[in-house]
Amino acid sequence: MPSPLQHASMGVLKPAEAEKRFQLLRFPPSPDLAPFVKHYWIVSWNLDESVHYDQDVIPNPCVNMVAEHSGIAVYGVSSRMYTKHLEGAGRAFGVKFHPGGFYPYARQPLSSLTDSSMSMMDAFGTDGDQLLSALRSGEPPEALIRHADKLLTEAIPRRDPLSATILEIVTYIQQNRDVTRVEQLSAHFNLHIRKLQRLFHKYVGVSPKWVIQLYRLHNAAEMLDRGEADDWAKLSAELGFFDQSHFIRAFKSMLGMTPDSYYSLPAES
Repeated sequence: MPSPLQHASMGVLKPAEAEKRFQLLRFPPSPDLAPFVKHYWIVSWNLDESVHYDQDVIPNPCVNMVAEHSGIAVYGVSSRMYTKHLEGAGRAFGVKFHPGGFYPYARQPLSSLTDSSMSMMDAFGTDGDQLLSALRSGEPPEALIRHADKLLTEAIPRRDPLSATILEIVTYIQQNRDVTRVEQLSAHFNLHIRKLQRLFHKYVGVSPKWVIQLYRLHNAAEMLDRGEADDWAKLSAELGFFDQSHFIRAFKSMLGMTPDSYYSLPAES
């Protein structure tokens, strides 16, 4: 089995507390799938009967295929924070596609999948029963990875150069905190703004402006989690928001609370 990958929180809020409640492991795909798939992930938990835990997650601009005990499906980009309720014991297995990496499989604008889902049959021409059965029967991670590799490889599409371009653009946004406007992307990649918007609509499902703001909010949440920021005016300027009120509105729109409220949240007992 490949070694687990190491990543930043990638949208998992309050990660220090989350580590006490569940285990999240990420694994690389096979080389043939690497142009499409970012990684596989496995979440497992075993909570006391009296414990219920809600984990908040800021979305990523990625499609996920998710297998849970209740079923398996493909989920588009979520436009705002979502919460996963955990209780008892369980596992979930997922495939996180690169931004733009699912489009060659779907061959339809991913804006139609935003805040929505599609069946395995519609996505890959199979119901995914082998993978789902392996999850339900408690097979080890290497078996789940093997089933997922087989499923995705049998349906593997042709490479799409524009999918690779989208990944390059999104990676640039993620890695460069000084990217705060679509005009910067347009200049850096020599692409007209309207073409950028069309490409993101088709290959990601959300706008380039939304992705920029998303990653700047990721930066803000990570800094707050590390206790590195409590000056909202300074932080909003660093992350490219027009002013403090704009930052607070965007933060509240995505996370459902102000930065001050998030910063003041007590740790779960």
